[in-house]
Amino acid sequence: VQLQASGGGSVQPGSSLRLSCAASRRALISNNGMGWFRQAPGKEREFVAAINWNGGSTDYSDSVKGRFSISRDRASNTVYLQMNSLKPEDTAVYYCAAARSSYLVTTKTSYNYWGQGTLVTVSS
Repeated sequence: VQLQASGGGSVQPGSSLRLSCAASRRALISNNGMGWFRQAPGKEREFVAAINWNGGSTDYSDSVKGRFSISRDRASNTVYLQMNSLKPEDTAVYYCAAARSSYLVTTKTSYNYWGQGTLVTVSS
């Protein structure tokens, strides 16, 4: 079972990026809560956004609230993270993850499948 994150890149402050996360096994994420986390150099991995199994509930860290949006397309088995108004402090490797349950969860220990990460660099 693999989660493939993509869409990262190097952008200027104020730009937008959309990250995607696809699972190798359809059943894995269609009924699971999903999340995005990030890890900046020298820092611990931190929660960014989460969504429940049907997309009806979402949550965000305070640092990205109002700028980032998580969504999912169950038909294509893909989860997205739309990132707007990017700041240099958003620079990190972004990881998608599948939760053990169908609920929206925000703690790392609630996730048991992780993607390989995609690098986002925000710099002028």
